[in-house]
Amino acid sequence: MALKNQTEEHRKYLELLAREFPTQEATVTEIINLQAIINLPKGTEHFMSDLHGEYEAFYHILNNSSGVIREKVDMLFSESMNDRDRKNLCTLIYYPKEKLDMLVEVGLMSETWAKTTLRRLLRLARLLSSKYTRSKVRKAMPEDFRYVLDELLHAQPDEDQNRYVYHAKILDTIWETGSFRSFIYALTYLIKRLAVDHLHIVGDIYDRGPYAHKIMDRLMQHHSVDVQWGNHDVLWMGAAAGSIPCIINVIRNNVRYNNWEILENGYGISMRDFVTFAAENYQKDESKNALVKAINVMLFKAEGQAMLRHPEFKLEDRLLFDKIDPVKGIATLPDGQYEMNTTDFPTYDPDRPYEYSPEEEKIIEDWQWDFLHSEALQKHMDFFFSHGSLYKVMNGNLMFHGGLPMNEDGTFRPVTLRGKTLKGRAYMDWVDHLARICFRRRKLEDQDFFWFLWIHPDSPVTGRTIKTFERSYIDDESTWPEPQDPYYKLHRKKEICEKVLHEFGLDSPQSHIINGHTPVKVAKGDTPVRAGGKEICIDGGFCKAYQKSTGIAGYTLIFNSHGIRIKAHYPFQDIEHVLTTNADIDSVTTQVEMEPKRVMIGDTDNGQNLKQQISDLTDLLEAYRDGMIMEKK
Repeated sequence: MALKNQTEEHRKYLELLAREFPTQEATVTEIINLQAIINLPKGTEHFMSDLHGEYEAFYHILNNSSGVIREKVDMLFSESMNDRDRKNLCTLIYYPKEKLDMLVEVGLMSETWAKTTLRRLLRLARLLSSKYTRSKVRKAMPEDFRYVLDELLHAQPDEDQNRYVYHAKILDTIWETGSFRSFIYALTYLIKRLAVDHLHIVGDIYDRGPYAHKIMDRLMQHHSVDVQWGNHDVLWMGAAAGSIPCIINVIRNNVRYNNWEILENGYGISMRDFVTFAAENYQKDESKNALVKAINVMLFKAEGQAMLRHPEFKLEDRLLFDKIDPVKGIATLPDGQYEMNTTDFPTYDPDRPYEYSPEEEKIIEDWQWDFLHSEALQKHMDFFFSHGSLYKVMNGNLMFHGGLPMNEDGTFRPVTLRGKTLKGRAYMDWVDHLARICFRRRKLEDQDFFWFLWIHPDSPVTGRTIKTFERSYIDDESTWPEPQDPYYKLHRKKEICEKVLHEFGLDSPQSHIINGHTPVKVAKGDTPVRAGGKEICIDGGFCKAYQKSTGIAGYTLIFNSHGIRIKAHYPFQDIEHVLTTNADIDSVTTQVEMEPKRVMIGDTDNGQNLKQQISDLTDLLEAYRDGMIMEKK
């Protein structure tokens, strides 16, 4: 395009671009560099979902790159190393510090072993780096050893073997200077960094398992990651914003699963006064835990107040705490009366059923202060907003945790929220926008918005009627089923998934919906790949509480330049077991889809951006040659 035919806005943009590329030579060099990049294979994307605080299993899968590292080790060394030695090498890559400590302790650390191991690790790193530019690999290297690693990885053979001697001397020096351990840390970090180019977490990092805060710390250190919010994640967002119903739900989830670590040690949420209050006020002779009974009462009071504040939520049928007879132990539901499993309600006032007792109010005020002022929690929630969203579209895939509100006929159901009636993608965008505003503003109505996302059938991360009251107080399981949005049946139909994908601008035969939220019950014959391959649910039960029903212990989806495959993982014992036995997580791989041709960076979303940059640089080069913009040599 001749510069004279360009808009004034584009001309100004080229003048700004000229500041970064002030000469023709600099511009041509960048064009050549970008053209080379778009012709490399796309990097590997990994997808994980519903981690639910299971830090050790998550960390191990992160370290072994969902088994990709073991696959590469077997590919390179199956003829030169036995199975035991290959497993040892893998464990060293996964946990270098711990493995080296064990080798030193048993006296197996020798100079010969060290140099042989370094050569093997360098060979593996060289293989993994082959799909990246040298510049990107160099940037991925730990700074302290960047020059040495760059030299060792990009060696070219020469006639007189001078390079071999030179590199052998480098390895000698690493050992002689006592730098071997630090160099191993740098090299194994690089291997893991190159094995996975980008990580997607498709919701529900929090609750049930004890160490969600450790997962968040690890994700914040990751080189390239995004998060799609799950219902348990927005619950913690609401708690961090000061929402009392969210705070009490968070406490209740952790009380029920006996998770004190994340509350007290992870985020500094004091439980002392609550434990004392429950012990002093609730009976100990019933089967229910006093802490659970105390938190249930506080929860239904808090949620009742929120329902009364928001008649527009239309949750009148869930206002049940004023419909109990604590003396007779009877609850009146819309379809009749049911016997309750407790009559222990020491703070219940029939005339004011949704008011807190003075002790409850003081405990809740202290909790609210703790959540609002926990530095670690606020830092983690900020990460949710800087690296997360309600949904994400990337490289032909649509990722979200739950679903879109739908009617039974497969049409998108309109939802009215904060004065706007929207459906489909527009509704998802509105919810994402509101979450960001409400978290920063934190007025009472903003806090209640997060509770809406946690509990409401119209919430895109929940999509069902929550029956906490029935499940807490009524043993008759006929009252327990939680009606779901029609989406959770319809998403098993190919035409419905194609309609959803089209709504988000994805019409390629290789496009997929990737989500979690509803555990895949493999033990009952369920499968994660549905709707003719258009929908992939990767909630496979990382949480130990789900593993009996799912039959496995989590999924990882892998999307590389050749296609998509899914790994089903089996229960992980612990890191100590890995170190002592070199055991890995057992996984079963299923190929979901092969690409018709290898996917290059130019075929990805980032590739389209790079092509636009090439076009702009080409315009700049023409402007230099026409004399419309002057070079600054």
